[in-house]
Amino acid sequence: MNWSAIDAGILLPAFVAGLLVLATHVPLGSQVLLRGIVFIDLAIAQIAGLGVICADALGLPQGGIAVQLSAVTAALLGAWLLTWMEKRAPKEQEALIGVMFILAACAGILVLAGNPHGGEHLKDLLVGQILWVNSTQLLSLGAITAVLSLALWLGWVERLGRYGFYAAFAIAVTASVQVVGVYLVFSSLIIPALATRKLIGKQRFVTGYALGAVGYALGLALSALLDLPSGAVIVWTLAACGLLFSMRRT
Repeated sequence: MNWSAIDAGILLPAFVAGLLVLATHVPLGSQVLLRGIVFIDLAIAQIAGLGVICADALGLPQGGIAVQLSAVTAALLGAWLLTWMEKRAPKEQEALIGVMFILAACAGILVLAGNPHGGEHLKDLLVGQILWVNSTQLLSLGAITAVLSLALWLGWVERLGRYGFYAAFAIAVTASVQVVGVYLVFSSLIIPALATRKLIGKQRFVTGYALGAVGYALGLALSALLDLPSGAVIVWTLAACGLLFSMRRT
């Protein structure tokens, strides 16, 4: 183990990014499980990622406003399509969400087919670059998190009906997928919510948030000590924390 790799200058901003992601994904995850649409975040995250890939293919500056607009526009269009599908084919919705995910994923592969760095772009989209998060990304993510958290707790999202939920979901995922990647977006949304499914109200959010925070902290520390990809390690530590908590309650 390389103890000198525990660098607060790198790990602390990454941990803050994880806490910001959890702030919106834990309550949204509970709603996802309640609605029975578990793979919605994978689909929306992949669609938002497709927006980023298309912006990059057009030569737009990485991390710029144009890229963000491309990502959120793609995600909101995906949210609108999900709302339409829920009305037209509610029984097939989960299967259709899966189809949306695979279509967006394959579209991304096709767009990057002629890019010599396409494989690296796909890897970054899936596992993220949480260790290299910068202050601009943190401020942007923090602002979006604050607005969405307020909207969720005050019930504004529910008042907007189906599309309100999907739109809030799309914005949250768009903001987080560019920082932590598709895999961590899914894990942050589902694992804490699944582990605390027997709890209700504020207790569920607080417990799920705490589990997620411990998972991120352990994952970041272990990835640094063992010199392993942070995103993949955090997914495993989140799963381990969720499993241990679920076993404790049975």
